[in-house]
Amino acid sequence: MATAQHENTSSVGRCLVVHPVLKSAAASRNDDARSPEMRLEEACGLARAIALDVVASEVVRLSSWKPGTLVGSGAVERLAALIEAENISVTVVDATVTPVQQRNLERDLKCKVIDRTGLILEIFGARARTYEGSLQVELAALTYQRSRLVRSWTHLERQRGGFGFLGGPGESQLELDRRLITDRIVHLKRDLETVKRTRALHRDARKRVPYPVVALVGYTNAGKSTLFNRVTKSDVVAADMLFATLDPTMRRLTLPSGRTVILSDTVGFVSELPTPLVAAFRATLEEVTSANLIVHVRDVHHPETDAQKNDVHGVLNELGLGEVVEHGMLEALNKIDLLPDEQRTVLENQAQRNPNVMPISAVTGEGCDALLALIEARLATDRKVVHLDVPLTDGAAIAWLYSHGEVVEREDDEAHAHVEVRMSDADLGRFKGSFALPG
Repeated sequence: MATAQHENTSSVGRCLVVHPVLKSAAASRNDDARSPEMRLEEACGLARAIALDVVASEVVRLSSWKPGTLVGSGAVERLAALIEAENISVTVVDATVTPVQQRNLERDLKCKVIDRTGLILEIFGARARTYEGSLQVELAALTYQRSRLVRSWTHLERQRGGFGFLGGPGESQLELDRRLITDRIVHLKRDLETVKRTRALHRDARKRVPYPVVALVGYTNAGKSTLFNRVTKSDVVAADMLFATLDPTMRRLTLPSGRTVILSDTVGFVSELPTPLVAAFRATLEEVTSANLIVHVRDVHHPETDAQKNDVHGVLNELGLGEVVEHGMLEALNKIDLLPDEQRTVLENQAQRNPNVMPISAVTGEGCDALLALIEARLATDRKVVHLDVPLTDGAAIAWLYSHGEVVEREDDEAHAHVEVRMSDADLGRFKGSFALPG
């Protein structure tokens, strides 16, 4: 009896990852779409991100989707034999699985089945650290959970955090009352509205200071946090795994001219990001929508970097930032240190012809200073040089100009500092409203 219990415990976390694809879709795939093999590799990375042991993975090619089990009976029988032979406890299906399909697959495969949405929610549940992040993930999880009333492995939940989607047969089933879930969702939405108002107040306060906000966006594991750490000399989590960063982080950043900006590191995007997550994280992503400048960090070493770019653009368009995507975004082409010399040369030559693109390596630091200069130049386009005569006795006014503008020239006489300063019309208005100048 003890041996059997030990064997069952040792199988916890042994995982099979399956990416189902229609043969017709695979045959007609265009160059911009991901290959099934790369989609499978990404799904394996998602599974490993919550410490699942991926012992087997495969692309399952189908002639058509099956309403009862998604995949055909022959594939189910073959996968069931593999699961039994490898003592696998969790099967990740890299697709959207309906509650009925999940129940049928669990019955036939005799293990827990989790789809792409549930897997990403599990990752986010394990990674959320802030109050706001926890609220957002719980809202997304309950919205997903309401339709299927899933089981829970409570000991896994204690060990890793998350929401227990990885529970399975053999554990006591937790029957969740749909009404209680609905009540909790209403409560979470109310709490998130409070958080949203608080964020809006913080943004208004920053506008009064004010410092421009520069937001880093990009596909998960593109190197945003590594770049963030390098230029701000911070130590936010930057790991070679999907969704290493979940909660947004903001730090002051001093540009080459001495101008101060706020740099924001945001959650990474992923292909087919679950709709409940996009909706739940809209409050966090509003930091992106209100940013003065967006920098898209791309992993140009990834074989499907163009497809990842399209996914990021899709999320930004969903957030109402289509105009920014078309005309207002900078691209940091990261990980050039991993490219072969020939490919790197081609990339650098292409970037020289595009003023909004900068090749960089966040790991080695190459190109990062040039990127900061590009950010500064871009932020300066809305600023003009004005002449101001400030009494030397008004040290606060002079300090304000140095903090909020770029002083390009200064001459002092006995009574005044004659300053040529580059600043936006909004900053000039704030300065004149705060400090009384002679004449």
